[in-house]
Amino acid sequence: MRLKECLDQGRAYIIAEMSANHGGELSQALQIVDAAAAAGADCLKTQTYTADTLTIDCHTEAFQIHGGLWDGYNLHDLYKEAYTPWEWMEPIKRRCEELGIDFLSTPFDNTSVDYLEGIGEEFYKIASFELTDIPLIRYIARTGKPIIMSTGMASAEEIDDAVNAIRAEGNDQIVLLRCCSSYPTVSSNLNLRTIPDMRERYHVPVGLSDHSMGHTAAVAAAALGAAVIEKHFCLSRDIPTADSAFSMEPQEFADMVQAVHDAEKAMGVVFYGPTESEKDELNCRRSLFIVSDVHAGDELTPDNIRSIRAYNACGIKPKYYDEVLGRRFTAGYEAGTPLTEECYE
Repeated sequence: MRLKECLDQGRAYIIAEMSANHGGELSQALQIVDAAAAAGADCLKTQTYTADTLTIDCHTEAFQIHGGLWDGYNLHDLYKEAYTPWEWMEPIKRRCEELGIDFLSTPFDNTSVDYLEGIGEEFYKIASFELTDIPLIRYIARTGKPIIMSTGMASAEEIDDAVNAIRAEGNDQIVLLRCCSSYPTVSSNLNLRTIPDMRERYHVPVGLSDHSMGHTAAVAAAALGAAVIEKHFCLSRDIPTADSAFSMEPQEFADMVQAVHDAEKAMGVVFYGPTESEKDELNCRRSLFIVSDVHAGDELTPDNIRSIRAYNACGIKPKYYDEVLGRRFTAGYEAGTPLTEECYE
């Protein structure tokens, strides 16, 4: 499983979330798997629910959506349109395995957990909206498998409750994701500085479930040490689905993967001194040089020694300038000679 490998290596684990972007076609779902793998995803994620496992078929005001991407929808109708048929999970999982990426799914009730256990689910995702469903969280935790949990909308107390519920079942394999549950998310609502705070507070790896456009937030999260980056993924935003408007296209996702891993490399380690690539440049720094012809016994003065740049040669460090003024040259030297300790007495 790539998740453990990435966590052990300190490399961001990148999840492509298919969600509803298959548009109701298995062939398109499998194309999404292919495209996600080609774009550098470590994992392809689905959601395992039906409209009836998430809500009830009721058309009262309590179930009508107002505002946002899904304005005017009845909730049951939206989920009925967006869901992924459960019988697709096995072929999707097989395709992931063939391509060498992980398969992950989010269950939304006990029956979906049981189903995913039956097809060999290796780890689980808990969505932000289910973070407060402690009985469901306990049921998932009892599988003993790693859990990645989004924390959109959650207070610290609610996250405490969810984390404690998992740990109470003897499961400490937890990854938390900073998340803002608005679609799409604007940058000012991301509050990415929460990532290191959550890591310190809960002593678990922390990442980002990102619903913003572009990959700026993902790169910033990587710089903050995000262990996981999750982004919605589609073949094209021109193919209308419930989630396509805030999903990444393949080239955008590939660019993000590259940028995230470049950012991780750039963060490096705490280090002082020249890197290997800089060592050849040490001789190009300023140093003390003899700048006019001198004879043995001449005094070192501002007229004949200066701190200058040269290329591929260096004298003593400029910090010794005041110390050597007034000394005497041991021999004659031409202008352009590096001033070394042997040059004066």
